[in-house]
Amino acid sequence: MIRVMVVDDHDFVRSTMCELIDGTDDLRVVGEAEDGARAVAVARETTPDVVLMDLSMPVLNGIDATRQVVAAVPAARVIVLTTSTRGQDVHDAAAAGAVGFLSKGADPDDVLEAIRAAGIGGTAWDRRSAEILRRAC
Repeated sequence: MIRVMVVDDHDFVRSTMCELIDGTDDLRVVGEAEDGARAVAVARETTPDVVLMDLSMPVLNGIDATRQVVAAVPAARVIVLTTSTRGQDVHDAAAAGAVGFLSKGADPDDVLEAIRAAGIGGTAWDRRSAEILRRAC
């Protein structure tokens, strides 16, 4: 069972992602947070395997929250799930320790597969973000 935490400041997005994840046999939501600071606290409490992290949030943004979650719970694998299309956000997420970057417009099955991949130690970069990182090398 892969333990997942969902972080997003929009209740609808958070609850929809939680329903999607809990509707599977192999994934379970163990925590939720509505801002980056709360995400760090909940990650410490629940030690999730995978964290779905929004970027644009109050109190502490997703990049800084990713950095702090990875430091506090080194086994946690963070996937950024965002509406951002900025290449700089992809670079910043990778530098903060994220193992994936997906658009909120992604197919739900692709999100679930990304969680599974990250949960077993893989990465979850969508095509666009993978190309951005590849060009940087």
